[in-house]
Amino acid sequence: MTDAELAAHLAEVAGKLLIGVRDSGMFEGKSLGKAGDATANEFLCHALRQQRPEDGLLSEEEKDNAARLGMERVWIVDPVDGTREYGDARTDWAVHVALCINGKPEIGAVALPGLDCVLRTDAPIAVPGAAETPRMVVSRTRPAAEAVAVSEAIGAELVPMGSAGAKAMAVVRGEAEIYLHTGGQYEWDSAAPAAVALAHGLHASRVDGSPLTYNQADTYMPDLLICRPEWAERVLAEVARL
Repeated sequence: MTDAELAAHLAEVAGKLLIGVRDSGMFEGKSLGKAGDATANEFLCHALRQQRPEDGLLSEEEKDNAARLGMERVWIVDPVDGTREYGDARTDWAVHVALCINGKPEIGAVALPGLDCVLRTDAPIAVPGAAETPRMVVSRTRPAAEAVAVSEAIGAELVPMGSAGAKAMAVVRGEAEIYLHTGGQYEWDSAAPAAVALAHGLHASRVDGSPLTYNQADTYMPDLLICRPEWAERVLAEVARL
């Protein structure tokens, strides 16, 4: 398999495992999230170590290994992005598998198991046309104040949604024009979504306009903008005014 084929295959299989865990009826509440995270993480990490033993690995659910910092190729995975949505049997949760090369999100796949969909860097879909009134996806439980302020400034409609991957893929799938996040994230929350968004010709950056750079010692990456390119300059300018 190519790196991109591997990313897509792993994301898809992990998604099916997660649905199997949930449908087993053995878990509920927080225990379901923990069981799903552990199952998907074990599969992804074992598979990557088997298939790409020379590469580095960073996973939300795995103890970090500083050896990755000296590697050019590092896989960054989030076994369940949106644990609450996964446990509630919603569709707005995701599995992230990305390969960052020299810090850049070059290759990746985001599985949306609830929609039986995998979006990937090597097989971009046609991004649908933009809506006349821009739509901005925000957290369904705690919309960031900055995103609300920017939406008011540009006349955007707020669309509440669950996981970061689901929100980013909503832009790819033509369900929104803008995903602006300022509420705190880590590298695994955005690496695969950013790779997929960039492969589809979308804008992806920090909210100050600087590039997204991964495989850092500090994995905290608190802000993100993924949007249609025609909205990037305006949104970045509005954020800068805040």
